[in-house]
Amino acid sequence: MTTAIKEHQDVYLQSFRQLEQRAKAPEWLARLRREAIESFMELGFPTTRNEEWKYTNAAPIARTVFEPAPAVAAAPAVEFMAKSPFAEMDCPRLVFVNGRLAADLSSLDSLAAEVKVMSLGKAIADGSSQVEEHLARYADCAANPFAALNTAFIEDGALIDIPKRLELAKPIYLLYVTLAGPKPTVTHPRNLILIGGESQATVIEGYLGFGDSAYLTNAVTEIAVGENSILEYVKLEGESATAFHTATVKIHQARNASAHATTVALGARLAREDTTAALDGEGGEATLNGIYVLTGEQHVDNHTTLDHARPHCASRELYKGILDGKSTGVFNGKIIVRPDAQKTDSKQSNKNLLLSEEATINTKPQLEIYADDVKCTHGATVGQIDAEALFYLRSRGIGQLEARSLLTAAFANDVLDKIKYSRLRERLKEAVFERLARSA
Repeated sequence: MTTAIKEHQDVYLQSFRQLEQRAKAPEWLARLRREAIESFMELGFPTTRNEEWKYTNAAPIARTVFEPAPAVAAAPAVEFMAKSPFAEMDCPRLVFVNGRLAADLSSLDSLAAEVKVMSLGKAIADGSSQVEEHLARYADCAANPFAALNTAFIEDGALIDIPKRLELAKPIYLLYVTLAGPKPTVTHPRNLILIGGESQATVIEGYLGFGDSAYLTNAVTEIAVGENSILEYVKLEGESATAFHTATVKIHQARNASAHATTVALGARLAREDTTAALDGEGGEATLNGIYVLTGEQHVDNHTTLDHARPHCASRELYKGILDGKSTGVFNGKIIVRPDAQKTDSKQSNKNLLLSEEATINTKPQLEIYADDVKCTHGATVGQIDAEALFYLRSRGIGQLEARSLLTAAFANDVLDKIKYSRLRERLKEAVFERLARSA
């Protein structure tokens, strides 16, 4: 570790001490924070010598001094949000600006009375036993320095607590907006989502950023899906072109629970997403899908894990990448089948479309199987636009650039079509097509 990076790491320790003095916390949270900052100081920022970070250089994050994002008026965010197709959804929502709940922009009017959706900071202040029981139970601070850093600086975020035997008619939307200032800033959004047994829900988590200055969003989302429950989770990453985005998503599934997760990455200078679905109950089903559309010199790294710990579980995974310019992508997908997880059925696929000779993709699907009665497959492909399909469209009077955009959009739609919430699905298709058209 260079001296400069070590000094910048010490800046976080100083900020942590200031947080301890400024924001008093219950003993269990104070202890959790202290353990997390100790893990971060021991781990340090990852380097390319770390196998899990071999293709992603985190040095630009490590070398930048990020100050805690200041509180700002929520009103200016409205003008910027109007420019995004993901800003307004016809559903209950919590909106956070620079990491803090913006009550004026949030709306929970159409939410069922039994459902608890609130600021995580308020839930902690109110002494929520659910938060104490589940917070930091699923995200591993011992091995992930960014998860440790987030845990050390837990202040606000969202709590979603859905009771047993309840089916939500509309999704719940968590939107995080960053208004970049003159100096590099950081926020640590923390989300805890609890789905009671025999319930059904859709949760959308979105990130938007505006401004020309660098900033870091370092998010952690922990999700517990109860027995016989169904969850659809959609993550939208639309940060600004100067942003860094690191995220950890941990989904824990009980017996016969079903979780369908989709990640859409369109923004950020550098983005790293670690997503894990742990099937910890017999008969569970998990789906991890993703689409990343990159231009310029963007870099997006998707690390996924499907962890089969119990028998008779099934999982499916499909990640697709569209890369243009000098962009680089990373896909590292791992399927783990534990010794007791007999009768596992798992399939993983990563497909990439390179639109430029200078675009690069590093793909690494993996299987770790410790049981003998399983059915597991994986694969990866890298290619370019089908010349015959392009010729066919052009022969029908469609211009080359439009034909190129249509074919790449069709490639992406294979993932987007799997999103159940129709309004979000169509908005995402429009956003991807517009992004591809601009790139063309």
